[in-house]
Amino acid sequence: MTPLAREVEQALTSFPWLDPHTHVDASHLCARGLDDILLYHMSVSDLYAAGCPTPTRMDEDRSKEEARRRVLEAIPYLSKVKNTAMAWGIRIILKELYDWSEPITERNWERLDALIQDRNRDPQWPRYVLWRAGIARTGTELWRRRDGSSDDLLQYSLEWAFFARTQWGQNDIPLYELECAWNATAPGQPIPVTFNRATAPPLLKTIRTVEDVHAALEHYCALIPYSQVLATAQHISTDIHYVYVTDAVMADALKRRAQATERERDIYASYILLVFLNKLQAHGDQIVFQFSLGAEPLPHESAARLNQRTIVDVAQYVSLFPKLRFMCFLASRHGNQSLCTLARELPNFSLAGYWWHNFFPGAIRQVMEERLDMLPTNKQIGFFSDAYCIEWAYAKAAMVRKLLAEVLAEKMSTGQYTRDDAVAIAKGILCDSSMELLGMQPTGSGRPA
Repeated sequence: MTPLAREVEQALTSFPWLDPHTHVDASHLCARGLDDILLYHMSVSDLYAAGCPTPTRMDEDRSKEEARRRVLEAIPYLSKVKNTAMAWGIRIILKELYDWSEPITERNWERLDALIQDRNRDPQWPRYVLWRAGIARTGTELWRRRDGSSDDLLQYSLEWAFFARTQWGQNDIPLYELECAWNATAPGQPIPVTFNRATAPPLLKTIRTVEDVHAALEHYCALIPYSQVLATAQHISTDIHYVYVTDAVMADALKRRAQATERERDIYASYILLVFLNKLQAHGDQIVFQFSLGAEPLPHESAARLNQRTIVDVAQYVSLFPKLRFMCFLASRHGNQSLCTLARELPNFSLAGYWWHNFFPGAIRQVMEERLDMLPTNKQIGFFSDAYCIEWAYAKAAMVRKLLAEVLAEKMSTGQYTRDDAVAIAKGILCDSSMELLGMQPTGSGRPA
């Protein structure tokens, strides 16, 4: 980094940050062991690409034996992925939070694991890590609220049923997602990104008619706790062609559910999404429709893909419901400029962060530069971590701070920004916009005791 970029990096610690989208769980805010840090799902993808035999994510409720097996399985491949951005994040966590700089080996990993477990037993450790990160409040899924004991650190979104997200080889999945919610008595956790439907229990109520679709959506919307959540998190699959669907067309497609093709899938998703957005618009002053875009399923994870047609479809939905606020998380860097042009012309549309396959330094810099040049600060949120433990929120904040400092320093060197401009702009996208667009409220205080 240049001396100017280092100066800017330091200035970015002078105000609180907000982290509006994570999967941090109130029952275990911080890492429970080395596995929570080393086997974050983005790191699992690195390891699998290097030859590590297990491609799947770690079960969040894994046994100690499974955690041990997966860590030992990963260790031989760590040297092959040390070049990646996620390996950089792991080094940031271990060095800055645990004072650990040694290469992880079969001989020493248990010592590091014990250190992480010991810190996790300290009730002040999560607050200390957030204080070190400069993060004053974090957003997570409502079902992870548990007993509410961490409400001073967390705010919530409803990430439950996904009506326009595809699953590998399951063309009736929009109906199934809605059915799961219809059978529930309270909002719960979402179906995984890679869902093994063969192991799912049977559902008592299933959708057979258009009337069932409306009844299920009425049930879903009635269960939304609008006073407890800032947003509802959905996904807009780029594989789906979004079309206007009449009741008659939907009824006919429902008859073919057992033999559903991609055409029926598109009909199901389009119809359900349109009805849902129409109902949600009545609560447009209470909730934001957040949606992710550009990550599509593979057998074990997902890949970055985005059709230009989907950007047109997004524009149509956003313009069709002007009283509902839309916010997009983008995982495909090549679509950023197009979405910026939408945000310039659609008052109820904004962009947030660098999601999943965009959370790599080259993509982050590109997205930062384009959005800073094209959008007002109150139409963009400049950071969210998507972390599953607070240590990863710390690492990603550190990475974004360095990258944003470099981008701002370059704009200062060309005369586009003064130093005061740069700090005010950074505060705008890292704190103020989350407050304005989502209603987040920082509650962090000084260093924990």
